[in-house]
Amino acid sequence: MKTLCRFLLLGFLAAGYCLPAEAQHEGDRVYIWPEDSLVKGKLAWWQDQKFGLLMHWGPYSQWGVVESWSLCPEDEDWCKRRGPYAFDYTEYKTAYEKLPATFNPVKFNPEKWARAAADAGMKYMIFTTKHHDGFCMFDTRQTDYRITGPGCAFAANPRADVTREIFNAFRKEGFGIGAYFSKPDWHCPDYWDPYWPPLDRNVNYDPQRYPEKWNRYKAFTHAQIRELLTGYGKVDILWLDGGWVRKRSDLREGDGRRLINQDIEMDAMAAEARKLQPGILVVDRAVEGPNQNYLTPEQQVPGKPLAFPWETCMTMATSWSYVPGDSYKSSHELIHLLCRIVSRGGNFLLNIAPGPDGELDAEAYARLNDIGTWTKRYGECIYGTRPVAPYEEGSLVYTAKGKSICGIFLIDEKTGEIPEVVDLRTFTTGKPRIDIPGLKAKLKYTLNESPDGGQLIRVSLPLGVREQLKNQAAFVLRLTY
Repeated sequence: MKTLCRFLLLGFLAAGYCLPAEAQHEGDRVYIWPEDSLVKGKLAWWQDQKFGLLMHWGPYSQWGVVESWSLCPEDEDWCKRRGPYAFDYTEYKTAYEKLPATFNPVKFNPEKWARAAADAGMKYMIFTTKHHDGFCMFDTRQTDYRITGPGCAFAANPRADVTREIFNAFRKEGFGIGAYFSKPDWHCPDYWDPYWPPLDRNVNYDPQRYPEKWNRYKAFTHAQIRELLTGYGKVDILWLDGGWVRKRSDLREGDGRRLINQDIEMDAMAAEARKLQPGILVVDRAVEGPNQNYLTPEQQVPGKPLAFPWETCMTMATSWSYVPGDSYKSSHELIHLLCRIVSRGGNFLLNIAPGPDGELDAEAYARLNDIGTWTKRYGECIYGTRPVAPYEEGSLVYTAKGKSICGIFLIDEKTGEIPEVVDLRTFTTGKPRIDIPGLKAKLKYTLNESPDGGQLIRVSLPLGVREQLKNQAAFVLRLTY
């Protein structure tokens, strides 16, 4: 098999990734590079986007509870039930499944979301078309448990098919489009059969003992994927959640507690997806193999670059779903996260949850506005870049693009202190031109020996320059060779 290598050329400095077509190991993780040329091209496009939006939304937003998981009878913090029905599981589940009857997001305005996300510098989006609770936020023909169904208060609204409206609004802003879809469906009687109580997140019967039931479930799931990939325009990413739904041979201890064979026929699903949407990226989360085109570490930033495509998915607030009065990360912290993730070669997928009325929290809009002010000035050091050693050192993270290397200085949020002198690593012989994007100031620097015997570029930041950099989360020293 051929090896695909992408090289970053920095004058006479070469650095980059080698992307082997065969399996690549990183710790205990295995990644298999795609061989389809269209998928390779889409993956290269996706790696250049760097910053995306994830949205968890459904009738559960009315209760301000975690999406779906309170239905799951596992002893985990994120599964805890709250509210007046919390002490009786059957009563709770019945009340939860009636939430569509009052779900009426009359302030739904996806164009406003898309403009705000575009202004923030986001380039692609992933929307939860169906979470584990099985409620479909698209006009599926496979179940009435959907936003356009007869039991939903919003069904009569001309924009009731919110997935269509959202995808169209974001496409008009130039976004890549991704469909989040849950492989498990806790509402479907062929996954959680009502004859038996659910035991955990898994199917509540033995698929090998009841193969006709499991075959119906597979057909149901594949049919919904076909609907999303034929009736909703161009889709770039099929983002599948519920990694415990997989072949028994692929399961490991801890994958959803009970190790049950839940073969959803992913190879066939991915093949059909690519017939319908050539080149589409398939992200079968947490399932090692050819159907996980990139990995998705959750709520964490790897300490170093990884040897395969990856994306940190993280919440802007504390919850994936809407919680009234939730605590949001500061703009400062979010910009630092973006810089750190990109310096390690990853993408940042930032989750924002709409409320039950269809509107985002005012704090979310404020954060997007602040991030956008920063990306408009320094975006060339984010988009289309590649990591370059030492990646992060002290207050600096590094990215590289073409003949330039960006040293992104992360300003301490508490002190706001900008030093008079910044020491940058040298990356090749010769003297670079150094500037700060957006400033016309001519910067002076000297070459100095570093403690490890190499060279440092010591850049002086005069008072006038430091004054102009005040109140920023980070600034860039760009070295052009």
